Parts: sequence; C-alpha cells; structure tokens
Amino acid sequence: MTSTPSRHKNAAAAQAAPSAPALWQQLEAVAQALHGILGGQSSKSVLAQVPQRLRPGVQALLFQVLRNLGRAQALQKQLVSRAPAPKVSALLSTALALAWDEAHAPYPPFTLVNQAVEAAKRGAARAQSGFINACLRRFLRERDALVVATDSDPVAVWNHPAWWIARLKKDHPQDWQSILAANNAQPPMTLRVNAQKCTPAQYQSALDAMNVKALPVAECGLQLEHAAPVQELPHFEQGWASVQDAAAQAAAPLLLQGLAQPEGRPLRVLDACAAPGGKTAHLLERAEPGSLAVTALEIDPERARRIGETLSRLDLQAQVLVADAGQPEAWFESQCGGQQFDAILLDAPCTASGIVRRQPDVRWLRRESDVAQLARIQSELLDKLWPLLKPGGRMVYCTCSVFKAEGDTQVKAFLARNKTVSSLPAPWHLIPGKSAKGDSVADNGLGDHDGFFYALLEKSR
Repeated sequence: MTSTPSRHKNAAAAQAAPSAPALWQQLEAVAQALHGILGGQSSKSVLAQVPQRLRPGVQALLFQVLRNLGRAQALQKQLVSRAPAPKVSALLSTALALAWDEAHAPYPPFTLVNQAVEAAKRGAARAQSGFINACLRRFLRERDALVVATDSDPVAVWNHPAWWIARLKKDHPQDWQSILAANNAQPPMTLRVNAQKCTPAQYQSALDAMNVKALPVAECGLQLEHAAPVQELPHFEQGWASVQDAAAQAAAPLLLQGLAQPEGRPLRVLDACAAPGGKTAHLLERAEPGSLAVTALEIDPERARRIGETLSRLDLQAQVLVADAGQPEAWFESQCGGQQFDAILLDAPCTASGIVRRQPDVRWLRRESDVAQLARIQSELLDKLWPLLKPGGRMVYCTCSVFKAEGDTQVKAFLARNKTVSSLPAPWHLIPGKSAKGDSVADNGLGDHDGFFYALLEKSR
C-alpha cells in the first residue's frame, strides 16, 4: 500500500483549523449514523440528525465508510472472537473502513485510530474504550496480514451484500464486476441545461468564464470535471440549469421524440411517480411553450411540494397532483377529466440498484426479498396505467435499477400478457459508469452515468 502524504498533510491542516470540528467528534457522529443505517434508517434520515456544523464532514466520511463497509466488517471479524455491541461495532467499522487502505484514507491510519479511541472515551462506547483501543492497535500492527486474510471474501472485496453480488453475476455475467466497481466510485456531477433559458454551449461558456471545466453529455447536459456547490453555478437560482445524471436525462427525449403534435391542443403527458420533478421539468424544458400539458403525480405530499419548488425555480408549469399512480380510479376522472394521455412516463419505484454510488446506503438497506416485492408493484403500475394511454400513444417505463427483474424481465412479461403493446427501440439496461460513447464529444454520449433501465412501449391503434 502506498501512502499519500500530501493529502494526509492537507487533511491534517484542515483538522487543525480553529473552526474545524475535532475529528473524534466527526467519527463519533459517523458511527452513530452508521448504527442508524444498519438499524434500517436511510442516510438522509440519519444525517438530518447531525448538527449542521458537523454535517458536511460527517457525510463525506459516512459515504466512504459505506463504500468500504464490507471490508470493515470482514476485518472486524478477524479482530474479535464474537460480535460486540452494535454501537461499539459501528465505531470499530467506521475506523476500519476509513483506515484499511492507506492510499485512500482521508487521514493517516494512526490518526484515525487515535481519534476513534478518543471518540470511544467521550461517547456512547465509553465503557468499551479499552476494548476498542486494543482492537485498533492490533489492526495497525497487523494491517497488511489482516487485509490479505479478508481478500478471499467477496463481500469484503466488492463491499456489497452476497445476495447482491450473486444477482449481478446472474443478470450481467459480462459486466457484474464493472457494475460493482462503478458503485464504489465517486459519481460525477452532471447538469441539465434548461433549453427555455439558454443552450448548452452558452452555459458551458459561462462555466468556462468561472474556470469550471465541463464536458457535453446527453442531449443538453454538461458533466463537470469537479463538483461545485449549486449556489456558485451561473444563474442556477434563475433556472438556467439543474443537477441531473446523464442517464436520467434520457427519459424526456425518448418519450417525446417521434410523437406527433395533435392539431388544436397540447400533447397530454402523465409523469407518474414524479418527485422530485427533474423529469417533469425536462419534458417541459424541451417542448415549445404551450405544446405540452403535463400532469405530475406523487403520492407523498412533501415530495409533491418539492415538484412545485423545482418547477417554480425553472419558470415552468404543470398540474401537480398528490395521488397514487396505482389507483387511477381516485383521480383520473375527477382531476384529469377522464381524457387519455398521449404519452406516459412511468419512472417506477425500484431498488435503486443503479444509483448506489450516489446513495451508498442502499446496498446495506435493501433485502433480497425487496426485489420481488418492488417488481410486483412495477407490474401493477404498468397494468393500471396502460389503459390511460390513448391508442397510438407511447409509454416510457424506466427504473434506476440494474436488476433484470425490474427491467428486462418486467417488460418482457408485460409484452407477453398485453396484446395492445409493442416495444420500440430503447436503451434497455444502462450499465453504471463510463458509456461506450463517453469519450466522444462529437457523439455527445451519456458520459459517466448511473445505472438505468429504459423501455419505450407503443399502444396499438
């Protein structure tokens, strides 16, 4: 293992800054957050409980811990004969996940160990601080041998649950390793430029003026070389751009391209399961004013409110309904006049197995049984929404999943049981990471993107 003294020096300097929280405080907060996640809470939920002054650093460390949790848990088993109490285990896992690979450690391993022991002495694991100290000191002495001892454990190597790895091997025998590797990498920050406000080239020029480098991707996207706070982006609050992964940006063009504009009225489009509103906004951004009438559904009132906020920032309008897409009898007649839609976007609830690099807690929160349960929900949504589509209309079915049960298999089953549907050319499964066209600016491919599934379905006339 090679060290990175410059990064360690910079991290240590930042830690020494008067305004910086003590590292032990951050590690204690990370361990508490990890304990919550292993208890079934989402990272969003546990981070909301962290004091604001600690939150940025805690989130960065927590995400690194989650991306190395399989290795940390395997190392912990080498160090202890029986499982310690959950909060003790969370602090041990935090220290081990951050320190096991010195080349990527945010601080020198001995600093992380010292500060983890300090966190134990001052926090919830006070009674076990001696035990934690002994385990971590042994880890420092025997680190290389302990790591080698865990190299035969697939969960330690890939930092995903065993069932997840097995499913990917079955679903994607040629790509499972690249999917897992992509899941453990930092995702890029990608923008979608609002075509109602400016062109991608104009926005790229504005970024260039700020010395922010970006690569054109997708139809109207820009992938930043380095992530930047949105408040520092040109005219972000005025709606010139939104943050959206390049794979997610494929939905609106796929649905709208090739659809004929009805005479004398706008295209009626339903965005089912629409929160937080990125795809709703993209549909409106790429349409001529007045040519599109979008209804956005969201079952959760708070998430529906976020759709409204998204549209307001972008100066766009849609009908936002707090309603269950799986129960159209409660809203289709009363809220939509019973008029069939020309196009439907069904971004169905799923395991989120394609966006693990953005939500690294997902892999540890999901259970294998969730896949079948969510696939049933997706199947029901397809069956419930299909009658709302007019003959000749089109539906995009998509999920941010790489599991075939939520994509390829799901759509093939729908085609088999429904004789009014045909499948049109679409991406189907997109593997997370660098696309084949990612290096080609001329082709304007998707670049480095999340995992997704897309099917384009047409209803017979």
